[in-house]
Amino acid sequence: MRSFSEYDPLAVTAIIFSITGVVMFCSYPAFTAVALISGALYYTVLCGLERLKRHVWFGALFAVLALANPLISHNGVTVLFVINNNPVTLEAFLYGINSAAMIVGALYWFSIFSKIMTSEKLLYITGVLSPKLSLVMSMAIRFVPMFRAQAKKVSDAQKAMGLFREDNFIDDIRGYMRIFSILTTWALENGITTADSMTARGYGVGRRTHFSSFRMRKNDILLLAAGALLLGLCAAAALSLSFSFYPRLEADTPDASGIAGIAAYAVLCMLPVIIETEATLKWKYLQSKV
Repeated sequence: MRSFSEYDPLAVTAIIFSITGVVMFCSYPAFTAVALISGALYYTVLCGLERLKRHVWFGALFAVLALANPLISHNGVTVLFVINNNPVTLEAFLYGINSAAMIVGALYWFSIFSKIMTSEKLLYITGVLSPKLSLVMSMAIRFVPMFRAQAKKVSDAQKAMGLFREDNFIDDIRGYMRIFSILTTWALENGITTADSMTARGYGVGRRTHFSSFRMRKNDILLLAAGALLLGLCAAAALSLSFSFYPRLEADTPDASGIAGIAAYAVLCMLPVIIETEATLKWKYLQSKV
């Protein structure tokens, strides 16, 4: 019993990137609608109502993007009304809605990815692709809190020495420039010390392995296989489906492969929701038995 976020990071990344890849490169309205609805649904399941402000922000962004296009673009033959001699067309309005759904849907899934993928998982993925890149990323992530702590120490020391004057803007700028210079020197010295330490410990001599707490399991392989199959159906449908907004709305009637591709994309987008909901229900059931 594992939630979607507890699956192997490679499997999770493959599924989310497949979802966002389809919606970003195929602007067919059915794909954009499915991506938007499933992204909002899974974000709600994952975060609950804690991030209600994020839904409000995405809703406002959707409205702005949808309304901006007909005010900027005046293409299309179906004129709804005229503002300052500029026609507002139905085609431009629908194109704006479709583009807004594509952008907001992708943002939802990227927000989900950033919440699920911790720094440890990202280092695991980069370690599989490139151990050296993983090492650089881990050192950079470790350096950020060290740099912040050192900046606070230097700032406190400068204030204790009386080098800052209150209500003096010019003096504050000089003080911050002095702190930045000190931090730059400290960072360079720290980098040299780290490089000498790595050389002394034999870094770069021979092949080295890396430790990871993640292991590819049977369920992860099944999830990857299901994702690859569904993505293949989506790609085949995306090649056969066409939808044109300008100069007038023109759409081909989806054939069997198109319908199968849309259904496959809906299943692909709902996989995280289904897995997460199943894990939650099982956990609540087990708790009720205690």
